[in-house]
Amino acid sequence: MIRFLNIGFGSMVACDRIIGILSPDSAPVRRLVQDAKDDGRAIDLTTGKKTRAVILTDTEHVFLSAIQVSTLVSRLESETDVALSEEDE
Repeated sequence: MIRFLNIGFGSMVACDRIIGILSPDSAPVRRLVQDAKDDGRAIDLTTGKKTRAVILTDTEHVFLSAIQVSTLVSRLESETDVALSEEDE
């Protein structure tokens, strides 16, 4: 069963596809985002708000979210806990 992470404003990303959730504050992450925008791999889901998290996927797409990294990580961990408990049954 595919699990999805809500990354804000009704947008979802498949949990199994996520490689990392990064803060957009460092120069390397800003370069990564700019390169993704130049290549057409960046998907801006902030709806005009400040970017607070950058989500990297195994398909090399970069998702920009207005939700804090810590909030997304908490959501991802709770999805993982649900998946693990279902496997035990």
